[in-house]
Amino acid sequence: MQFLRRTGLILLWCAAPVVAVAAANKNDPYLIPLRGGGNIALIIASIAIAVLLLRRGRWHSLSGRLLVMLWCLPPMLMAAAHFSFELRKHDVLSADVAEARQLGPHFMVGYSSFPEVLRLAEQGLIGGVYVTRHNIRGQSVDALRAEIAALQDVRRAAGLSPLIVATDQEGGIVGHLAPPLTKVPALATLSGLAPEDQQARAEEFGRIHGRELVSLGVNLNLAPVLDLKPPQRRNRLDFHTLIGQRAIATDPAVVSTIATAYVRGLEESGVGATLKHFPGIGRVRTDTHHFNAKLDTPVRELEATDWLPFREVLSQSHSALMVGHITLTAVDPDRPASHSKRVVDGIIRSTWKYQGLVMTDDLVMGAIYQHDVCKAVVEAINAGVDLLLVAYDGAQFYRIFGCALDGSRQGKLDAAMLRASAARLERGLPIAQARASSGAVRVVEKN
Repeated sequence: MQFLRRTGLILLWCAAPVVAVAAANKNDPYLIPLRGGGNIALIIASIAIAVLLLRRGRWHSLSGRLLVMLWCLPPMLMAAAHFSFELRKHDVLSADVAEARQLGPHFMVGYSSFPEVLRLAEQGLIGGVYVTRHNIRGQSVDALRAEIAALQDVRRAAGLSPLIVATDQEGGIVGHLAPPLTKVPALATLSGLAPEDQQARAEEFGRIHGRELVSLGVNLNLAPVLDLKPPQRRNRLDFHTLIGQRAIATDPAVVSTIATAYVRGLEESGVGATLKHFPGIGRVRTDTHHFNAKLDTPVRELEATDWLPFREVLSQSHSALMVGHITLTAVDPDRPASHSKRVVDGIIRSTWKYQGLVMTDDLVMGAIYQHDVCKAVVEAINAGVDLLLVAYDGAQFYRIFGCALDGSRQGKLDAAMLRASAARLERGLPIAQARASSGAVRVVEKN
């Protein structure tokens, strides 16, 4: 019995700091499973343990008092973390109209609470929403369609431009709305077919995705993946990127052929495509969901291989471009490509002459969020990025938007870059631009 008591005390001493750290970081993306009921359970358990220790007379010794105080810390730390979050949220929601209208269009946010995202949409604090499997879990397709329609209705009523509504429907292992939408095979399954069959099947996959997404009100698909399939097995700690299963092929020509046809099918259905993840993560073994990653390949080699599909598909479509969180060391060794001016403005805008929409990968990923996220936000805007994605954990929007607010108030944002980006965003989604242009041509021809 004495052994069990000592073992129990040791476990309590070990658990107390862990629980305290979890309480102090209750809003961290890694602790999403603890939110709501988990946080309540943690508080109740902490208080119960403190009371039990007091009832057992532990307060009469110095070590006992310290242990009791340790178990009193989690509720206080959690309350402080909640208060800090609410202050940040209040600051964002109370931003004046000019600030909201200037910065809001640059943010796309995932959400769990519809009333909360409805308020953000109405106030102009966001320019887009990202929907995924938890938005459709436990409800019908019609319910999600109604939510998206309601969001667009409040935008119209507020005199704001329509929201960009995005999702991840790549096919294969990434199909965040399938089911209930159709589960389409990965584009990689087409790589062994003859070129004509590759194009026909890929275009059909694009039409399937496009028809179903446009019927929901989704107007941008975060697909296709243009990273080249890695020739070697990736790091065993890569649980999320899984690019070996998502990439189309190792041959840039095959990737270009299949991706171009897929994008054509999407666009014909009225949904825009997003090419990802420039500058290419096929050569990188580290998972940027959690860690920093470097791409050390010379630019000349990348231009001749990895970047060929990006340039080819961009030249034949109206796609947006997603920039990943890997560091392109030959161009900018000091920061990830997603917020590097040398990469975005230097390569994409100046060298490639691409003036469509550029967006970041999810800023909640560890390669960004676990570092100076405010610096990343300011640098991304100043680099010419149009959309900053906050997908996995929508609650982080308040912190990330707060970074942009602080940057604006401190004069850190490049006014010229903001104006150029605003012009691109005002033109709307690339597919909408294309339709408007073709419509104008038809009117001229009729006249």
